[in-house]
Amino acid sequence: MTTALQTPAKQTKGSVGIVQPRLFRYDHPITLQCGKTLPHYELVYETYGTLNAAKSNAVLVCHALSGHHHAAGFHSEDDKKPGWWDACIGPGKAIDTNRFYVVSLNNLGGCHGSTGPNSINPDTHKPYGPDFPIVTVRDWVNSQHTLMQHLEIPHWAAVVGGSLGGMQAMQWSIDFPDLVRNAVVIAAAPKLSAQNIAFNEVARKAILSDPDFREGHYYEHNTYPKIGLSLARMLGHITYLSDAAMREKFGRELRDGAKSFDFDVEFQVESYLNYQGEVFSKNFDANTYLLMTRALDYFDPAEEFDHDLRIALAQAKAHFLVLSFTTDWRFSPERSREIVQALLAARKQVSYADIECPQGHDSFLLDVPRYTNLFKAYMNSIELDGEH
Repeated sequence: MTTALQTPAKQTKGSVGIVQPRLFRYDHPITLQCGKTLPHYELVYETYGTLNAAKSNAVLVCHALSGHHHAAGFHSEDDKKPGWWDACIGPGKAIDTNRFYVVSLNNLGGCHGSTGPNSINPDTHKPYGPDFPIVTVRDWVNSQHTLMQHLEIPHWAAVVGGSLGGMQAMQWSIDFPDLVRNAVVIAAAPKLSAQNIAFNEVARKAILSDPDFREGHYYEHNTYPKIGLSLARMLGHITYLSDAAMREKFGRELRDGAKSFDFDVEFQVESYLNYQGEVFSKNFDANTYLLMTRALDYFDPAEEFDHDLRIALAQAKAHFLVLSFTTDWRFSPERSREIVQALLAARKQVSYADIECPQGHDSFLLDVPRYTNLFKAYMNSIELDGEH
């Protein structure tokens, strides 16, 4: 089982090469946590590496807010950039595809091929738009479990993710404890703080206030809320970088070397944020952004356990690796330590490291040796059935 196909031009060291997405269709209803039901759904996914004879080496990679199924490798010879977590997935990397069979998917409600707001609503024969139901981390885990059954994977050697992906790894360990042997939770939190919910609300308000949002029905008008989505991304991007990283990368440099005394883009950091917002607005769906941020807001696995994270994580049987980054202020190290303390109180096996790194929250996406070496050491320590 593999969707990674090597070709000469992409046989760079540590690359899984050219990969091809696959489509899984589930032709049965799924009832979501909000109480609404989808009559059927599709999930786009990619796999890297080969499932071993004992089917013991499967690793699920869960994506963060703006992520998708393309986590490693290239889709074509012309691709300039590899998948979003190529720094950590591939031969000899932290998640070594010579050893592991990696599954990465675009979550339900996404905008990269899985059923979401830009999919056709069978009741109206128009895009769902704002009528697509609110999805939660638990809904994602349930749909991922269905994909797991389709792939005939008996258990995950590890469920791995950063940020919102790490939250999914936690939810997996609680909801399906017998199916998860290791959970790797990177730059995450047990629930959002009021400040984080506030950031998400400002981002949503930017989108909702854009005249081209058209109450979520912009598809029918052949437009999209470019300004609102750009602003949402710009705000988010500020929170993903540390002050030190921005200072080192941009400082107070002027784009043209002199002040123009107007309100055009002058500073390098302004230019960078505007560029990031522009690119993102062309490649991501606004309704999906609203859904993903609300899923973040709602995540709280301790809620149904009398708001006691220790009791929630007592359900888990997995071994845990929890990683945080010193300059991450979106999900600070203190939030990771809340998870660690709850796991220790529940008498679970957990390894924890707070990694000194200047890049902030986005550190989990980068090839930072202190981080990737530690991550790799943990993954290499996982024992697989049938491995000699």
